[in-house]
Amino acid sequence: MSTATATKPAVAAAPTSGKKLTPEQIEAFGKELDDLRARIVADLGEKDADYIRDIVAKQKKLELTGRALLWAGWFPPAFVGGVAALSLSKIIDNMEIGHNIMHGQYDFMNDPAYTSKNFDWDNTIHADSWLYTHNYIHHTFTNIYGKDHDAEGYGVMRMSEEQPWHPIWLLNPVFCGLLQTFFQWGTAIQEFETEKVFKGERTLADLKPAFARFKEKALKQALKDYVLFPALSGPGAPFTFAGNALANLTRNLWASSVIWCGHFPEDVEIFTVAETEDESHAEWYYRQIRGSANFTGSKTVDMLSGNLSHQIEHHLFPDIPAYRYKEISVEVKALCEKYGVPYHQDTMVNQLLSVYKKVYKLSLPDSFWTKSK
Repeated sequence: MSTATATKPAVAAAPTSGKKLTPEQIEAFGKELDDLRARIVADLGEKDADYIRDIVAKQKKLELTGRALLWAGWFPPAFVGGVAALSLSKIIDNMEIGHNIMHGQYDFMNDPAYTSKNFDWDNTIHADSWLYTHNYIHHTFTNIYGKDHDAEGYGVMRMSEEQPWHPIWLLNPVFCGLLQTFFQWGTAIQEFETEKVFKGERTLADLKPAFARFKEKALKQALKDYVLFPALSGPGAPFTFAGNALANLTRNLWASSVIWCGHFPEDVEIFTVAETEDESHAEWYYRQIRGSANFTGSKTVDMLSGNLSHQIEHHLFPDIPAYRYKEISVEVKALCEKYGVPYHQDTMVNQLLSVYKKVYKLSLPDSFWTKSK
């Protein structure tokens, strides 16, 4: 990406009131985003390193507190407190720490503990599998139907009219609920793309490398949550087992809700392979904004979401420390207003309601809605 300093755009950028930009306007828009990125990268330093080290320290204290309270889980207040502390620990570990470090946001520190190549998280998905399905596929081909597996409802939901309707999609709301409940397991096997096996596009032999990664990480995670820690609790083993399951469920529901808000609301655009062929870097920026959505919230909500409350800024600059996104969003929003690019933002509740409305709508044949008009 460009490291050029801020300059005026080469082409006058008249607002287009939501209409698609001309190629010249897109290139000028992209140039301004490159300049913004260069300014932020030049400013990265010790305060960013201090931020992530402080978050990791707090997360470790929460995990220790949660596991200690669950050890005394036979006492109801200790059980409730243990589940709450462990749930927060898992959410912060996955969202603000794991997701962001594995994107390479803190590689500039040159600290082995915070580099994308070394980090592993409290989750069933193998780091290498996540780097392929999320960091590469999803972030490169965001919302391109036929390339971005997330945009195809992770292979188990119908989230676009591009996806032909079939009677199985009457269960779309059920599939959505199941995927949210078992989200860490759903993402752990996302690399399999098992729906392609049923369609005859992949063979079971093709799945062997992915299955090896799944077996290695998922087995280790399951043993830790449901065997090792319960065993260390002695007579309190059932409480620790149940507490770990509830903490995982809480993390699954929160993480999936945050991610649903980022790409599934009704106003977010889906793209075809044909319309994104020979895409320039500036056009990639343009698609990332139109294919993502933000939600508003407090500083705490921002942190607990891994700052994916600013999904637009994350998709523009996935390797810049996420806690900077709120600061960056001021300039991104101003640029969108200047060029007439839609900037999707609403409350988290409204974004989720929009997602669930879409889930129910797409569960029925498209002709149902056409006839209803």
